[in-house]
Amino acid sequence: MSLNCNEINLILQELNLTGSFIQDIIQPGYNTLALYTYKEGQAKTVIICTAQNSVRINETRRKITKNDKPLRFMEFLKSRIKGARIDFCQQIGLERVILLKLSHAGENFNMYIRLWNNAANVILCDEFDFVLDSMFRRPEKYEMKGETFIPPAVIEEKLEGAEERFPIREYNSEGDENTYPSFNAYIDYWYSEHADNLSREALLVKADKWYNVTRSKKAVALENLEKKVEDFKNCDLLKHQGDLILTYGHLIDGNSRFLECEDYETGSIVRLEIDPKKSAQENAAEYYKNFKKAQSGSEELLHDIEITKKQLEKIDRLYEEILKEPNPVKIEQLLRRDSTPKQQQKKAHPGLDYTVNGWRIYVGRDANENDELLRHHVRGEDLWLHVRDFPGGYVFVKAQKNKTVPLDILLDAANLAVYYSKARNAGKTDLYYTHVKYLRRAKNGPKGLVLPTQEKNLCITPDKARLSRLDSIHAEAEL
Repeated sequence: MSLNCNEINLILQELNLTGSFIQDIIQPGYNTLALYTYKEGQAKTVIICTAQNSVRINETRRKITKNDKPLRFMEFLKSRIKGARIDFCQQIGLERVILLKLSHAGENFNMYIRLWNNAANVILCDEFDFVLDSMFRRPEKYEMKGETFIPPAVIEEKLEGAEERFPIREYNSEGDENTYPSFNAYIDYWYSEHADNLSREALLVKADKWYNVTRSKKAVALENLEKKVEDFKNCDLLKHQGDLILTYGHLIDGNSRFLECEDYETGSIVRLEIDPKKSAQENAAEYYKNFKKAQSGSEELLHDIEITKKQLEKIDRLYEEILKEPNPVKIEQLLRRDSTPKQQQKKAHPGLDYTVNGWRIYVGRDANENDELLRHHVRGEDLWLHVRDFPGGYVFVKAQKNKTVPLDILLDAANLAVYYSKARNAGKTDLYYTHVKYLRRAKNGPKGLVLPTQEKNLCITPDKARLSRLDSIHAEAEL
């Protein structure tokens, strides 16, 4: 149930916003906006809601839940009208569109708040009604930056008899156990008890759909991974078959694509596929190669299974949290946070990062990421690592006050440096490391190229178990 035109006028009369200053702006959700105003020693929080069946404007004394991630329209409004004075506030005729005239830093603005149930919006324009931005960008209604907003026309006939046709809902009636100091207070109560419940029910339906779809996809992925593990369980057979080829290699005649021989473990006759043009050693090497590949794949699958199980646990925990949450705004935030793809979420820095026992490790994977990390995200005392004689990424260990980088963290960083370089498969590898303050850029050199001084040498053999542990840490952080 949205506010009618007379209810809007009563609310604006009680708010008395003319002459107020906008001290802050919070947008807890895509369809809700809160203006923190101040006038003559009195602070008011004005809530503007554009959600269907909850469209309204009123003063609220309830705590406004901040969004985890700042939303676009809020950031825009803060940049333009935070600190602005409200010079004029009035509904246009009885059209349920409120006009706020604002002035700030020598600029004048018109803010239109349209409180229509199916087309509510908040639009900020300059003094000539050119749209600067809007809560909902609607090209078909010309509610986009650069367009001209056309306020609704005041129709005189509509004004006649409006009080009878659009009565103000009763509050503080006789015998009512609840009393409210103002119509604003009543509206704030009514929507908190009714509209929020309606929206919470709708959000729970949405949450149920999200949970069923998301969980079923992850469950199918887990089932497929477990099936692959079963397929890899016989990988030891490949090694045994390679051993048989070496044992009976003298039977290869150079013509047949198969080698028939007796399995010395079972006593049965087996038929092994071979390349007749290759020697016994070469054919066996192919089997050993496939064995190692299957063995490695099995280990990676077990890691992927562990990550997928943790993702399922996270989905279950989040769904339980949503079901227990009474605040619909918070439910909306939880759903939005989980549904935002990771690639669309703003990263604090380029490349990868790992947190191990409280130490932050940054990894640049190419020249652009290396250069960006060097320019904007590391400082003089941070540690820099890079492989010798091979191109590759830069790895940084963020410094901690009065602490020396532990050997275990240094080895983690070194393994990452080798893995993200051309030396990945080179075996034993030399690296050098030094503090960022001892790096200088190569004059006229390629992007990101630096020349180290006071560097120390470190020689390692890549550690698969260590890299797998780091990969798990990174994957869990991405959940």
